[in-house]
Amino acid sequence: MSDAWPDLSLDDWIETRETLHLWTQMAGKTKLALCPYLNQWWGVALELNATGIGTGLIPAGTRSFQIDFDFVAERLLISVSDGTSRTIALEPRGVADFWCAFCGALDDLGIEVRLSPIPSEISGATPFDLDTAHAAYDGAAVRRWWRAMLAVERVIQRFRTAFAGKSSPVLFFWGGFDLSHTRFSGRPAPPREGADTITQYGESQENFAVGFWPGSRNSPEPILYAYMSPAPPGLEDAPVRPSGARFDLTLGEFVLPYSDARAAADSDAAALDFFRSAFRASAALAEWDLGGLTEDEPPRSG
Repeated sequence: MSDAWPDLSLDDWIETRETLHLWTQMAGKTKLALCPYLNQWWGVALELNATGIGTGLIPAGTRSFQIDFDFVAERLLISVSDGTSRTIALEPRGVADFWCAFCGALDDLGIEVRLSPIPSEISGATPFDLDTAHAAYDGAAVRRWWRAMLAVERVIQRFRTAFAGKSSPVLFFWGGFDLSHTRFSGRPAPPREGADTITQYGESQENFAVGFWPGSRNSPEPILYAYMSPAPPGLEDAPVRPSGARFDLTLGEFVLPYSDARAAADSDAAALDFFRSAFRASAALAEWDLGGLTEDEPPRSG
């Protein structure tokens, strides 16, 4: 088992995972408030980088800034295009305290933004400014999770190759706390009756998505996942590889336990086989025009 696919036993970091989820939502909500909308919510997601995850550039009047969670140096860094910056230590501290420091840093930098303190996509969550219960931070555990995401991201970048249709970057969605990549058939999806705004806009087109979810208190097994929306009839019976991959009827998607990918002789190859086999099975049942959505890789030289 390579250190590139580190152990992710949820028991080792559940309190840290829940605290960090809330902290990342503060950066995500800042991006949501200030960035123009981009199809399927791509514009509000965070992205992996060489030291952690970050927002990329966010407009703020005539200036731009970015927010980076640096898991190596254990700090949150807010950098502005005028050369100013502020840092907040990533260490054990309550969500309410972190919220105060985060909003104070934005104010100090002259960044005007109205943020809701209500966490997104977390049922019954305490508002940021009142949450003193979540206060854990284990830097080593966070780096294991981040390295796991880097491993999956590397595989997804390989999976993206040769698909010529519309597809997303590899994005970290702070609402669900998962890494995700989506490709599209080019056909609209039927409207979902009673769908919330996130789903209404996020699932407006027929799509196939893959990604990585690290588990939660209610569902502790970290998984690689793949699903098609809307799901074609018979998808639950479609074959998928490698051994250990299955269709989860509760989730309505294909899953491969992260531990299975980690234990494979070639973890990258096992994960890639999962994503590719799930896509081929799904696209065949949904009758995607793969001939018009794929192309050969160009030759590359020094």
